[in-house]
Amino acid sequence: MSSPKFRDLSAGSKSLVLIEFVCFAGALMLSLYFNGLFHFVAHKTQDIAINILFIHAVVFALIVQLSCLAMGLYDSKLRENLRGVFRRLLVSVAIGFFIVSLLNPFYGKGALAIELLATASLISLFIVSGVRYFTLQIDFFGFNKRNILVLGAGERASIIEKRMRRDVDRQGFFMHGFVVMNGDADHGIVNENRINLDSSLVNYALEHQIDEIVVANDERRENLPVDELFACKIRGVEITEILDFIERETGQIAVNLIYPSWVIYSNGFASANHLRNTLDWIFNATMGFFLFLFTWPVMLITALLIKLEDGIKAPIFYSQERVGLDGQAFNIVKFRSMRIDAEKNGAQMASKDDDRTTRIGKAIRKYRIDELPQIYNVMMGDMGFVGPRPERPEFVQQLIKNIPYYNERHNVKPGLTGWAQLKYPYGATEKDSLEKLKYDLYYIKHRSFMLDLLILIRTVEIVLFGKGR
Repeated sequence: MSSPKFRDLSAGSKSLVLIEFVCFAGALMLSLYFNGLFHFVAHKTQDIAINILFIHAVVFALIVQLSCLAMGLYDSKLRENLRGVFRRLLVSVAIGFFIVSLLNPFYGKGALAIELLATASLISLFIVSGVRYFTLQIDFFGFNKRNILVLGAGERASIIEKRMRRDVDRQGFFMHGFVVMNGDADHGIVNENRINLDSSLVNYALEHQIDEIVVANDERRENLPVDELFACKIRGVEITEILDFIERETGQIAVNLIYPSWVIYSNGFASANHLRNTLDWIFNATMGFFLFLFTWPVMLITALLIKLEDGIKAPIFYSQERVGLDGQAFNIVKFRSMRIDAEKNGAQMASKDDDRTTRIGKAIRKYRIDELPQIYNVMMGDMGFVGPRPERPEFVQQLIKNIPYYNERHNVKPGLTGWAQLKYPYGATEKDSLEKLKYDLYYIKHRSFMLDLLILIRTVEIVLFGKGR
């Protein structure tokens, strides 16, 4: 079985990356050009070699675009209006300017005046804002949509209707309709185009220029038109199983559609090896060391604020048992964000607006500052930076009973952040645990260094905007 690749970057997104790279690099060159005309900064750029200026432009563009990626601006499924996009763009340019300013002295005599970098940042902000306004007007992210026909209109097919009901969920494809098949449940497709074929599937697909057929009928033993599907495939129509389609388009695995043989034979779910484990340890240890260097002032201030609110004898940290790799228990360390007597009545799942949370606790939980002491857990090897979030043993036992494949998330190390935290909002119910499991299984199946890096970059958005958990 092939492993579908999640199309987080649509064709429109990839084109936008290239267009905005030119805009950001061009903004720096424009700032140099305008300074040559109006001399608003006393800086002789003509003394700097042209190849150094070119490097400046490329580095400026790449760093600002990396910030844009962290802010989710290249996510084709971003649900923001122009105001929200501008806010993210403003933060991205500000972060990019800060990083470029830190790197600037390393150019030596080829360094640019900070005023020129600031001017380039302002120019890029206006130019890219204009580009973004244009893309929102013409549905740029929906460029080169595929024409999709779903084979089936029953219960299985209805998952597509329910999970991908918004326009932003369908940016990469146009839903032509759902073909009614024998054996389909009556309570399936409700609001979509239901199709009763009068001709063969092949003729219909060719006549309506179908790019892809998604097989999603409820009863397959006697109702799967294998010959016609094969004929469609020979004629260039892509044939996709519903499980793979949902995985590709949403970045999650539909747990309710999984069958045991799929887990065994599907590509992905790569086994760990000694080299991978060694590289992971080096990466986590290095990241942990540098993160501690950058965040220790924040942690010190947090500790002082907790003491000021709850008294000098109040504990700063909170240790709690969690389930890690291979189901082994370990103690996680966090800044205490709840009252000391928060669990006097037994273990409870934390909720978004939990009344047990202290005033300082609300702030540090929103921006995930309470998680920083888990650097210790990473350094000790109990956790990685990226992976499924660890849960408490009391809840894990119940979730394993009620949610199929829940225990599979313990086949990798838990993490400080994860794919589920990027894709799903805060949730503390069993239903939320099921939704997060879909994303956790996707991560386990596709985990790689590049995916880990993407998750770490995108976690900046979660921290700055207080999303996810």
